[in-house]
Amino acid sequence: MDENRKRLRRLGDRFTALKAWREKDEEEASQVRSQLAEARRYLALSERVTSALEALSERIFKEVLEVIEEKLSMALQEVLDQPIRLKADVQWKRNAAAVDFWIERQGHREDILKGQGGSVANILSVGLRMFALTTLDEKAHRRFLVLDEQDCWLHPDLVPRLVKIVHEAGRALGFQVLMISHHNESSFNRYADRIYRLVPRGEAGVRIVAADERPGEEDPAE
Repeated sequence: MDENRKRLRRLGDRFTALKAWREKDEEEASQVRSQLAEARRYLALSERVTSALEALSERIFKEVLEVIEEKLSMALQEVLDQPIRLKADVQWKRNAAAVDFWIERQGHREDILKGQGGSVANILSVGLRMFALTTLDEKAHRRFLVLDEQDCWLHPDLVPRLVKIVHEAGRALGFQVLMISHHNESSFNRYADRIYRLVPRGEAGVRIVAADERPGEEDPAE
């Protein structure tokens, strides 16, 4: 009789332990189901957020392109005095934008690099470089732009117009701009803050001369 009671007691203890383990397993399973449901909700929300951010990025990018088209079209018209506009075609591939710029003239499409003997490319290059610099962190990148022979394809009569645009844009955006040119210094008199000439000195190299200073007699004629 005592042996049967001991068996029943052991069985009862084992049942109680199994019941506790079951309750613990059920509680852990409930927590896992809850975490899984939360993860699924997050993933569903994440996909919607990603799609919304991609759509927002595309919209902002297109708006920025419209500003570029407008401002650089004005620059082209002001410098070249022609009825042309900058246009941009955008394609999105793998969440990255591919932009193709071209010129519209009276409804016709023109290649930028082939039209106007390079003068269009001269002007657009200046504008796009300035825009690129404005997107950089000013703490890491100084707003200093060097334009080396950026007017090389322009007719001498048009150079002052480009200088005017560079001057005004530089002031508005807080840029320091150094322009290097072979055109006559008179093209820069009105808008440049400072003008310097590089005067050859034979084997001695060159001498930097301010615009209002004349080369010394020992310097070769320009």
